[in-house]
Amino acid sequence: MWEPPAGPQEVPGTGLGRPPPLPGASRGAFLTKVWWGQLCVDNGLWQLALCMLAFPLLYTGLISFRDRRLQAEGGLARIRAFFSAPVVVFHLNILSYFAFLCLFAYVLMVDFQPRPSGCECLIYLWLCSLVCEELRQLFYNPDECGLMKMALLYFSDFWNKLDICAILLFMAGLTCRLIPSLLYPGRIVLSLDFIMFCLRLMHIFTISKTLGPKIIIVKRMMKDVFFFLFLLAVWVVSFGVAKQAILIHNERRVEWIFRGVVYHSYLTIFGQIPAYIDGVNFNLDQCSPNGTDPYKPKCPEIDAAQREPAFPEWLTVTLLCLYLLFTNILLLNLLIAMFNYTFQQVQERTDQIWKFQRHDLIEEYQGRPPAPPPFILLNHLHLFIKRAILKIPAKRHKQLKNKLEKNEEAALLSWEIYLKENYLQDQQIQQKQRPEQKIQDISDKVDTMVDLLEMAHLKQSSSMEQRLASLEEQVAQTARALHWIVKALRDSGFGSEEGVPTLAPQKASMGRDPELDGGLKVEDPGDAYHVDARHLLYPNCPVQRFPVPNEKVPWETEFLIYSPPFYTADRKNKDLVDPVGDALEPLSRISYNAVDGCLDRRSFHGVYAVQEGLPLNPMGRTGLRGRGDLSCFGPNHTLQPVVTRWRRSQDGAICRKGIKKVLEVLVVKRSLSEHWVLPGGSQEPGETLPRKLKQVLRREFWPSFESLLAQGMEVYKGYVDDPRNTDNAWIETVAVSVHFPDQSDVELKRLNSHLYSCDAGVSIRWQVVDERIPLYANHKAILQKVAALFGAYY
Repeated sequence: MWEPPAGPQEVPGTGLGRPPPLPGASRGAFLTKVWWGQLCVDNGLWQLALCMLAFPLLYTGLISFRDRRLQAEGGLARIRAFFSAPVVVFHLNILSYFAFLCLFAYVLMVDFQPRPSGCECLIYLWLCSLVCEELRQLFYNPDECGLMKMALLYFSDFWNKLDICAILLFMAGLTCRLIPSLLYPGRIVLSLDFIMFCLRLMHIFTISKTLGPKIIIVKRMMKDVFFFLFLLAVWVVSFGVAKQAILIHNERRVEWIFRGVVYHSYLTIFGQIPAYIDGVNFNLDQCSPNGTDPYKPKCPEIDAAQREPAFPEWLTVTLLCLYLLFTNILLLNLLIAMFNYTFQQVQERTDQIWKFQRHDLIEEYQGRPPAPPPFILLNHLHLFIKRAILKIPAKRHKQLKNKLEKNEEAALLSWEIYLKENYLQDQQIQQKQRPEQKIQDISDKVDTMVDLLEMAHLKQSSSMEQRLASLEEQVAQTARALHWIVKALRDSGFGSEEGVPTLAPQKASMGRDPELDGGLKVEDPGDAYHVDARHLLYPNCPVQRFPVPNEKVPWETEFLIYSPPFYTADRKNKDLVDPVGDALEPLSRISYNAVDGCLDRRSFHGVYAVQEGLPLNPMGRTGLRGRGDLSCFGPNHTLQPVVTRWRRSQDGAICRKGIKKVLEVLVVKRSLSEHWVLPGGSQEPGETLPRKLKQVLRREFWPSFESLLAQGMEVYKGYVDDPRNTDNAWIETVAVSVHFPDQSDVELKRLNSHLYSCDAGVSIRWQVVDERIPLYANHKAILQKVAALFGAYY
C-alpha cells in the first residue's frame, strides 16, 4: 500500500468537504495530518502492518503518537486512537477486501456445492456487511445536507456506481444459485460478478501519485474504445457478410452464420486467417458438405467432380487484403492516436488529478467506521442503536465538512478572492512575458508617440495659424487707418486728386481658417441639407422619389419641374397616426407649429411653412410628398438615450486607445437588420421612454431609467437625416447621454440585471465605440458627439 505524501500545491476538493482556508504549503500538511489521525507522520508502513497484525505491540512504543498523553499512557485510548486513524482504516479495509476476493475465488473454483458451504455462507455475511456500509454512506448525513443532495453526491462517484452494480449482480446470481434447476447459471453470474469485484480493487490505487491518474486514463480510453467500435463494426460486418455469401451457400444455422460473419472476421484482425479462404489449405474433412454436422462449419462452394474449391480465390484474397489494410493499419492506428491524445490530456494534469483523488479518499476514510468487513457490522449495529433507538444526533466533522458555518464560509470566500487575485495577477505577468504581447505593447507605445507628435504638430500649426490671422487682422486695420488718413488729407486740401494711391478692397484670404472668420464657412449649398432623405428608393416600398439635386433642395430655390409622388403607408392602428393625407378636409383639423392634443407638432428649428394644408420640411425638398412610413405630418419627435460606460480589462482598468479612453455603448439589433441601433425611437403619447427601450428593459426598472434620463446631458437636439423623411413629415430627435463612469455603480448593476429581450428577434449588447461601429450614419454622428464630450476615443 502507499502512504499519501503531502503535496505543496494541494487542491482541497471538488466543491464539498473543503478544509478551512490555509496558506499554500499548509494545505498538503493539513490533509496529511487528517490522514494520520492522532499518529505521528513519521511512522513507517511496516510499523503499522506489525501493529495491525499484533496490536499488543502498541504498548512497546513501536508506534508514536502526536498526543504526549497517549504516548505516555496505555489502555484502550491508545488502541482506539490507532485503529481510528484513517491510514489504519484504509489498510485494514484493503487486507479485508483481499481476503474477501480470495475466499470468493476459492468458493467459485473449489467449494461450490448444491447446498451452500460454510465458506459460501461467510461470503454472504461479508457481502451483507458491504451492503450495510454502502447504505451508511448513502443515508448517513451528519452535516444535514439533505437526502437528495447526499444521493446525488453518492451516485456521482464512479466507484459507488460500480459497487451498486456488483451487489445487484451478486443478488441475481445468489437468486439463481438457490434454485436447484438454475445452479449452473447462478455460478456463471457469480463468476462474472467476481470480475466486477476485482475491478473495484483498482480504487486502492487512487492514493498512488503514479497509478492514480492512470486509472483516469483507463476510464477515458474505454470511452474512446466505445466510439471506435462503431467504426470497426462497419468493416467487420461488411467483410463478414461478403465473405460468408461468396464462400458458403445457404447456411441456415444461426450460430454458424454469426461465427462466419462476426467472430471469424474479428479474429482475422489478430492474425487467425481462415484456412479455406484461398483454397490452398482446403480440406473436406474439416467441414460438413451439407451443413448437417453441428460441430463443423458448412463447406464452401466446391467442384464435386474434382473435389476442389469453386469460389473465386482472387476475389476473396483481394477482399481479405483490403480488410486487413483498413482494420490493422488505418483503424488500429486511429485508435492508438486517440489513446495518445487522451493520455497527453490527462498526463498534463497528473498532479491536479492526484490531489483531487487523494482528498476524496481521505474524506471517505476519515468518516468511515474503523472495523473492516465483516466486523464492520458491529459498528453498524452500534450506530443504529445510537441514532434510531437512543436518538443521539450525529456529530459533524471538525476537520472535513460538507457544510460550513457563516464565519467559516466568509473566511473561505475571502481566501478564494485572494487566490483569484493572485491567479489573475500571475496570468497578466505571463501574458506580458509573451513575445506577441511585447510586440503589441511596443506597437501601442509607438502609436501613442505618433499621436503625441501629431497633437504637437497640430498645436504648432494652430499657433502659427493664429499668429497669421492676427497679422492679417493688424494689416487690415493698418490699411483701414491709411485709407482714413489719405481721405482726411484729401478732404483738407492736401495734395491733388491726381496721383492718389488707390487701396485695393479687402477680400477674404484664400488660405484663412473658416473658424477664424467668426465661424463663417463657404460650402456647397446642398451639403448643408439632408442626404439620406433623398435616396431614390423609399424604404420598405416600391415608391421612387423624384430626383432632387443639391442646388434644388432649398424651398427658396425655384424648381419648376418638381413633381414628387405622393405616398402614405397604411397602418393597422389608425387611431395613433394621422390620416392618409390625400384629402385636405381631415388634415385641416391639425394644428401645426403648436401642441395638438397629446402631440407636439412644434419643430426645434422654429416655425415651419404650411402649404396647401401640408407642412414643409424645414431642410428642403426630399423628392416625396405625403406622410411616408412615419406616424404624423410635420415633426415626428423621438428620443435617443446614449447609455455609455468605460470599457475595462479583466483587472478592472479602463482600456485605452493611444492616450484616449475607450467607451462602450448599449445598442440593440433586430434579426432582419444588418445594423445595430441606439435603444431609442418614438414614444407613446404621454410616455417618457421610447418603445424600443421598453422592449429590452424590464418594467420595474422604467422609473429608475426615467430619473437617469432626467439627470443625463443633452448632446443633440434637432433634425435627423433619415431615409423615411418626406416633404411633409420628418424626424427630429433629442439625444441624451447617460454615462456610468464607475463599474461599481449601483444603477449600472441594476441596469445590467434588468436588460432582457422580450422578442427572440431582438439582440442587445455593449458595443465598443469607434468609427467602425456598425450603426446608422445619423446614430454615428450622435455617438461621435458623446465621445467628444467625454474626450474618448472614436
